[in-house]
Amino acid sequence: MIKQMLFILSLVVTLVAFGYTTRRIISFFKLTRPAFPIRDFGKRLRVTLKVAIGQSKIFRRPVIGLMHAMVFWGFLVILFGSIEMIIDGVARTERIVSVLGPVYDVIIACGDLFAAVILVAIVAFLIRRIFMHVKRFTGMEMTHWSHVDANISLLLILLLMVSLLGMNTFYIAHNRAMTHDIEGFFPVSSFLADRFSMLSNETLNTLHEINWWTHILMIFFFANYLPYSKHFHVFMSVPNVFLSNLDPIGKLKTMEQITGEVIQMMNPETAYANMPGSEDEVMERFGILDVEDATWKNYFDSLSCTQCGRCTSVCPANITGKKLSPRKIMMDLRTRMKEKGPGMIKLGKQYTDQKSLIRDYITEEELWACTTCNACVQECPININQPSLIVDMRRYLVMEESAGPAELNQIFSNIENNGAPWQLSQEDRMVWAENLQMNGTKIDVPLMAEWFAGGQIPEYLLWVGSAGAFDDRYKKVTRAFVKILTHLGINYAVLGTEEGMLHGDPVMKCCSRCRP
Repeated sequence: MIKQMLFILSLVVTLVAFGYTTRRIISFFKLTRPAFPIRDFGKRLRVTLKVAIGQSKIFRRPVIGLMHAMVFWGFLVILFGSIEMIIDGVARTERIVSVLGPVYDVIIACGDLFAAVILVAIVAFLIRRIFMHVKRFTGMEMTHWSHVDANISLLLILLLMVSLLGMNTFYIAHNRAMTHDIEGFFPVSSFLADRFSMLSNETLNTLHEINWWTHILMIFFFANYLPYSKHFHVFMSVPNVFLSNLDPIGKLKTMEQITGEVIQMMNPETAYANMPGSEDEVMERFGILDVEDATWKNYFDSLSCTQCGRCTSVCPANITGKKLSPRKIMMDLRTRMKEKGPGMIKLGKQYTDQKSLIRDYITEEELWACTTCNACVQECPININQPSLIVDMRRYLVMEESAGPAELNQIFSNIENNGAPWQLSQEDRMVWAENLQMNGTKIDVPLMAEWFAGGQIPEYLLWVGSAGAFDDRYKKVTRAFVKILTHLGINYAVLGTEEGMLHGDPVMKCCSRCRP
């Protein structure tokens, strides 16, 4: 009865502490913006089974990937035994799930084997971290505490496996000494139990109890330590994969705020009705300046990040010596929310500590170094999307502060004044068509204005575009395509000097996909 009461007390304390932490994290999520709708659950389940459960991305580094996968799969199996221990502790039973018979034997045998495998893998991971100095484990964002935290987490897992094997070993040895039947099959622990057969029954029982309590209390402690550790991904990784953005990698979402602005401009009569009604209301910010501007998925990504550095190790900007580290972006978001979140919960979103995510944590130099090639997204084992956060911070700089790099500002000025990204005259938009010939015959490219003057409308309008009109390489494509249209006898026309920048593609490319 005393053991049962102590266990229930430990369980209650664990659940209360974990509930407090969970409530705190949920309150932080409430400070963030909406992301994308969660639908297509069938596809999400398939992605989860492949990426999270199957560990498909982990195996891109075969050896270390296999070791990590074995640890992950082992935890899934051992979780069954942990649940059984909780039931036994509350109900004063012993191995209650053994009623499953052969199924129980298989699960327990796999758990016993995986405990040994995980123990060996964790020792290898510790040696690798402490002595091998793997490059991707370093970086300016990897503080001394980051390394200590990683080692603490690995040591906790190591102790969990030692206590699990010890519990099983002394359970078997004690029951053999008492000539009792053993519930379950333990391939590793049975071998170890033979090594302790010389001990007395009382000693074996005491060692079993010590290991049993050590193991369950370590589980309770570990569960409450994880939310404050880099290893929070133990809880968050599978849900994060399930909640992945299912759009193609690299697709940039449209800003709803901009769409709303355009709609208001096109419907002036409704514009004033949608504007803030009082001085207390603040117009929604374009892009991300601080944590309250990030989406819930951005924050979910930051909590799921295990700081493994795979993203940074494949980042072309980082490889070429620039300051950008995709891992740091995620770590900074999590750290910033931890710093500012409590103040916003207490005083509201208007709370400020005179700091912001941009500049105080992430520099403009880091943001503009990103090529948005999405190599980091492709490599991340749990589908974290770093560029989505980077792009939205860029959008803030450009749209709220006009603080883009000088090269970008020049492009924007050219588009505004010349209708093209280059500082070329609008009157030169038809230069590409000069001296255009096919089979020795000159081709006169028809203009839309000429068709209209004759009271006719062509079958097709050929949109040449700024690159097709001005770029020396792309002009060859335009000329070749016109020859094809002429050869086929297709009625078409171009706008010529009336054509301008009526789309945002060059701006989108400059702001989001490449650095000029």
